[in-house]
Amino acid sequence: MTDAVQVDDGATHALVLGLGCERGTAVEEVIALAEDALRAAGRDRCRLAVVASLDTRAEEPAMSATARHFAVPFRTFDAATLEAETPRLAHPSDTVFRHTGCHGVAEASALAAAGAAGRLLVPKMKSAHATAAIAEVFQAVAGDFSESESASASARPASLRTV
Repeated sequence: MTDAVQVDDGATHALVLGLGCERGTAVEEVIALAEDALRAAGRDRCRLAVVASLDTRAEEPAMSATARHFAVPFRTFDAATLEAETPRLAHPSDTVFRHTGCHGVAEASALAAAGAAGRLLVPKMKSAHATAAIAEVFQAVAGDFSESESASASARPASLRTV
């Protein structure tokens, strides 16, 4: 199913949370880092539209748990899609590239989900085993979500409507 989130509130824009983590990272660590990133954005967490990451993290419990925590969909991108975001990254990493095939996960997934008109609002932040970044959305956030992801999307704030 294709689902798009349309921002319809004038000056305030929706946020995308990009996440990366080592395999087996504790749910609590990822959620705490996500909360820190949203505070750093200086924005109300109810503006969060989607959590995004690299497709190899699709089955990581901490990723889906973080999306559920914020009652938003979880979207993943392949390494080639994230690599295309490299020119827009604040902190590209050759080490990350060697491990994943893209120069960044948190920043790149936030930007990929935000679209071409989106901008990085909070560059990569790190915890012991995870990374987070926030992008601001200036257009619809579109993507293919599973039924469970679409179900969590129904809990989005009223200012974000599905089109």
